[in-house]
Amino acid sequence: MSTIESNLDPNIQQLADQAKERLDQHTVETVRWHFDEATGCPFWLGKKSELNFDPLTEIKCFDDLKKFPLFEDEWLRGGPVERWRPKAYENEPTYVFETGGTTGIPKSRVVVHDFRIDYEMFSETLPEQYFPKRSNWLMLGPSGPRRLRLAVEHLCQFRGGICFCIDLDPRWVVKLIKKGWMDHLEEYKKHCIDQAITILTAGHDIKCMFATPKLLESLCLGLEDRGTTLKDCGVTGIFSGGTEFTPQWTRYCIEELFEGPPEESGIYMTPTYGNTLMGLACSKPVTAEDKYKISYYAPQPRAVTEVVSFDDHTQPVGYGETGRVKLYTLTKEFFIPGFLERDEGEHEAPFETYPWSGVSGVRPFHELASSTTVGVY
Repeated sequence: MSTIESNLDPNIQQLADQAKERLDQHTVETVRWHFDEATGCPFWLGKKSELNFDPLTEIKCFDDLKKFPLFEDEWLRGGPVERWRPKAYENEPTYVFETGGTTGIPKSRVVVHDFRIDYEMFSETLPEQYFPKRSNWLMLGPSGPRRLRLAVEHLCQFRGGICFCIDLDPRWVVKLIKKGWMDHLEEYKKHCIDQAITILTAGHDIKCMFATPKLLESLCLGLEDRGTTLKDCGVTGIFSGGTEFTPQWTRYCIEELFEGPPEESGIYMTPTYGNTLMGLACSKPVTAEDKYKISYYAPQPRAVTEVVSFDDHTQPVGYGETGRVKLYTLTKEFFIPGFLERDEGEHEAPFETYPWSGVSGVRPFHELASSTTVGVY
């Protein structure tokens, strides 16, 4: 990351410098892993001959990743999917997770352990008071070939609980929206919410859940129609995610749907930002004092987000400035040396818990916003 002039607290600056050192070291180790003939994946070993530099000797820090061309997500469409599996894992049980696919071939990512590692790290950020260990969970989100489905179930199991899931095909939701079949869309949403309410009111002692913002709102209203609430159902902790998370919606959700902040309602919600390529970025605690601003911080050094200039993706913008989100994934299973997301936002400064750059105000990139269908998110 390029140096950005700032007036960070000296203690935060020291933590940020230490985090940068860890990131530089981790970057070098990750690149060597993916370009080593014994451990790397066929895709990157094949790309090596196309590069005008030697990644094994010329990548010496995180900033050196800018020597790579931008990662193209079209590379992930179509097979053989095995070309993405590192040789070190060729005998390991392997998952394939899909994203997109409403029209055309979906993007595929192979995974061995990453989704478990990512969500075990995320587990450490959940407050025990609202996400008690050994609690059962409800997964109210996409099912099928999506990482999120298995990841939430693993999170629940890792914390000692049992996870209940519903059937939800987000590709069908997007098709209904594009066709303008709004009556069908409402019926499908009702079908999903009915499944969730059936589970919540069946005596399974569910205390925690995942839900996208749209589905969470519909669930609360559906429960209200039946004369009950999330609190009545025993839910205390909600992990949610999606670009629909705005300060306005968060205020409405906490003040109206939950009937107050955690200390009053007993319900704590933590927003997240993530995808199949990156994993999961946690949020800074959301408070009324901070006007419900939502700031996300990637799980460095395994993943990095930058907020870069709209005109030059190699240049991060200053703190508080607006730019496009650029993603890096740096795990032994998957390597992305810079990918421009379909999102934009504001560059947030490091703080004690996450002493590296973050992003707030995440929303669809303005040049693509008119062609982006959000669906259940």
